[in-house]
Amino acid sequence: MTPMLKPREMTELLIEWSNGDQSALEKLMPLVHEELRRLAHRYMRRERRGHTLQTTALVNEVYLRLVDQKGISFESRAHFFGIAARAMRQILVEYARQRSALKRGGAMERVALEEAALVTDKPSAELIALDEALSELAEFDERLSRMVELRFFGGLSVKETAEVMRVHPNTIVRDWSMAKAWLRRRLTRGEMSA
Repeated sequence: MTPMLKPREMTELLIEWSNGDQSALEKLMPLVHEELRRLAHRYMRRERRGHTLQTTALVNEVYLRLVDQKGISFESRAHFFGIAARAMRQILVEYARQRSALKRGGAMERVALEEAALVTDKPSAELIALDEALSELAEFDERLSRMVELRFFGGLSVKETAEVMRVHPNTIVRDWSMAKAWLRRRLTRGEMSA
């Protein structure tokens, strides 16, 4: 088990890494990897049983995207995980879209009716609908969309989200309620038109 660092110590390592210190990256990655695993596992629990994208693969892909980032200065642990949340969202949506494209004719496979009920693509379709709704919300209010991404995909707390967005936690609580209501209406409207 990897020892836990205090958020301030993690922030210091992130800043050192942002400034080019590779030894900071070596100290940081086991800690970040554990936290990313926790976030990915939390998200993957919401997916359908038998999902072909595993938690480890999701974490590895997020990790690779984060390590490849150029010119980003991480301001804090929360900022880092905010960026990780966006990467996780992109990966999951890309994966869902690829799976959806395959279901429309690519690599078709015969399955019994009983098996078909077990491999429903509903969660992937919901993820794509959520992504589209978040993109639409971003056109209306970028801050609300970003806040949902941090809270839903990144699993950040109200306090951490407020830190990343540089607003008071009460603003996050209020915005979270407003965003959930907006998304509920948008997603319900989408279901009715489908």
